[in-house]
Amino acid sequence: MVEKASAKGYSDAIRALVTGRFVTLESRLDHGGSLQARKLATGAVQLYWRYAYRGTTSRHPIGIYDPSAPPKKREPTGKGYGIAAAIETCRALAQRHEQHANAGGLRQAIAEERKRFDAAKAAQAAKDSQTLGRLLDAYVAHLKGKERRSYAEAERLFRAHVAEAWPRVASAPAVDVTPDDVLDMLRRLVEAGKGRTANKLRSYLRAAYQCAIDVRTSASIPVAFKSFAIITNPAAVTKRDPKFDRSAKHPLNAEELRAYWRRVRQLAGMPGAALRLHLLTGGQRKEQLLRLRWADVTDEMITIFDTKGRPGQGPRAHSVPLVAPAAATLKGIERSGEFVLSTTKGKRPLSSVTLSQWAREAVGEAIAGFQIKRIRSGVETLLAAAGISREIRGHLQSHGLAGVQARHYDAHDYLPEKRKALEVLLAQLEHKETEKVVAMRRPRAGR
Repeated sequence: MVEKASAKGYSDAIRALVTGRFVTLESRLDHGGSLQARKLATGAVQLYWRYAYRGTTSRHPIGIYDPSAPPKKREPTGKGYGIAAAIETCRALAQRHEQHANAGGLRQAIAEERKRFDAAKAAQAAKDSQTLGRLLDAYVAHLKGKERRSYAEAERLFRAHVAEAWPRVASAPAVDVTPDDVLDMLRRLVEAGKGRTANKLRSYLRAAYQCAIDVRTSASIPVAFKSFAIITNPAAVTKRDPKFDRSAKHPLNAEELRAYWRRVRQLAGMPGAALRLHLLTGGQRKEQLLRLRWADVTDEMITIFDTKGRPGQGPRAHSVPLVAPAAATLKGIERSGEFVLSTTKGKRPLSSVTLSQWAREAVGEAIAGFQIKRIRSGVETLLAAAGISREIRGHLQSHGLAGVQARHYDAHDYLPEKRKALEVLLAQLEHKETEKVVAMRRPRAGR
């Protein structure tokens, strides 16, 4: 039921209101419509603008009535609206209603505004949820799905040097991360004397953001990256410091390699087998050798899979010939399960941590500062001194093969050259005299 305010005035009419009923305070406003009031169950009075659109009347809530508001004040107070402020608001609503007369009037205009507001709110919520931490998790999952062994290193770096060191940045939207944020992360590591780690972190951050950019042009990148809405790469504009990329592998010298060989040559069980195979195949990368499957073993060679290199290209098969002691070592391993080097009857491969521990235990105090990574660089150094060319060493240890010629044109498997290099290695380990090998250059096509 709607009543009209009498000559008693607005205040008396409002005080006389019965809960749930409307009273018209102004029936003919300048821009159309009327001002009404209604008493709520709480005792407060709600003001409304009442208007019509194509024969249908509607009420739009203005706000709570403030009886203490100055009579002529046209803006709401901290408590609500006086009559003058309510009439001014009705005027503004009437103008909006007239402006949208051909598009549904005020009701439709407000509905569209609510729709835009809800869409913006949802977009902001989505943005807030797509944090840097989630982007890095998606990148680690992507590497793992591609069977890239580097996923473990990336995961460790992101956890230690982003999530734990910079929780505010990690929880911020990935799209809002700036080059300054990245530089702060890198500078902290450099100042702590961890320049090499800083370069690695930069590379992984850059790659993660690049996936989120390339998802729009590459179908091989998971669609999950698309939701981050990344258009710029904050890590790409930072500079890598090349002085921190210098090798610190400190290769074993020839005598240290021979001392190591003497300790593992007769070592029993799986520790001896794994360590001998690692050395006699030229110091292959541990993670790749340890995943050797029986299906990839023949009497003449083994095939492991190189997961390093260009992203998206998949693991590259890498065949390594077997010299006699290596073949004998493989024949001495019980052939069960899937994986060759295992303590679980082939169900799971050995971990690189276990292999490194076995190597340290075999060496004891015989080699100062021993680390298993020094074997790989030591083998290459020894072979270089014995005259094995850089090209053959690269094919043997599966590195330095990123050129266009190697990827697309050179189909030679280099098995004879690899075998010769491994025979030189064995002779050097046994301290047998051997002639230096001078690699013959293959003739260029067309000559």
